[in-house]
Amino acid sequence: MKKVKVVFMGTPEFAVPVLKKLIDNTNVLLVVSQPDSLVGRKKVLTPSPVKKLAIENNIEVFTPEKLRNDYSKITELNPDLIITCAYGQFLPEELLNSARIASINVHASLLPKLRGGAPIQYSLIKGFEKTGVTIMYMDKHMDTGDIISSRSVDIDINDNLESLSLKLSKVGSELLMDTLPSIIDGTNKRIKQNDDEATYAYNITKEEELLDFNGKALDVYNKIRGLNPNPGAYLVLNNNIIKVYDSRIGEKTDKEPNTVSNIYKDGIGISCADKEIILTKIKPSGKKVMDARDYLNGVNKEELLRGVINEF
Repeated sequence: MKKVKVVFMGTPEFAVPVLKKLIDNTNVLLVVSQPDSLVGRKKVLTPSPVKKLAIENNIEVFTPEKLRNDYSKITELNPDLIITCAYGQFLPEELLNSARIASINVHASLLPKLRGGAPIQYSLIKGFEKTGVTIMYMDKHMDTGDIISSRSVDIDINDNLESLSLKLSKVGSELLMDTLPSIIDGTNKRIKQNDDEATYAYNITKEEELLDFNGKALDVYNKIRGLNPNPGAYLVLNNNIIKVYDSRIGEKTDKEPNTVSNIYKDGIGISCADKEIILTKIKPSGKKVMDARDYLNGVNKEELLRGVINEF
């Protein structure tokens, strides 16, 4: 496969193992990634993880603001394959059709379930016990192309966005390598997706990051782990935004939902419709991520117990 000319398109850490495999096994002509972004409290302009890897391997990187208006650099290379993995922009149909063999995508779900830009987050938020990776042909619609191969991955109750992403990226890179030979020689399967079974995982909005303690504790727990470490779920306590990165489910409580119900040595108990959710790792506004026990050392616990949650 070393002679196969590839243009790779990806952005986050999830796509890095896939690019590594392609660098080792194919001729990667160009890497396309999202433009550098401002990161951290000091707003440092930072290249994407995929761009960093490409630079380390002396591969040219292209970072168009709007790919739909600026893709001639890719088509002029006449690649055999265009391979995307969590790139972050739609590819124009003309660009998709420019690859000599195929334009394919590595997608982090078992399609047609969880089409869209946040499949890993939603597999956790929805409490799935299983998800996976799909290699698919790309078409002009969002994740609707024919399936070439897929592989499932079990979700552990302790998985969060970071740990599950690592599992899936490893599986995705291995599945791609197993699948590429049949794509190149034209012997691969091509399975139409059943649109009636499709579900969607659109990019998560700021409003959707807010925790709702009026439902079940397990639902709150799943949202917290589905957004950990980035961007983090949050609540508003006494008019202060607190991001939440870890929690555990407590016991049944007779306290009203959406109220601070208990203060523990290692966390803040908040009553839900059935049980407590105990927040154990948080980030108060203007501070660093910390264990809740450290936060509790510096606050008035009696005042915290009278706290008002998510009232604006």
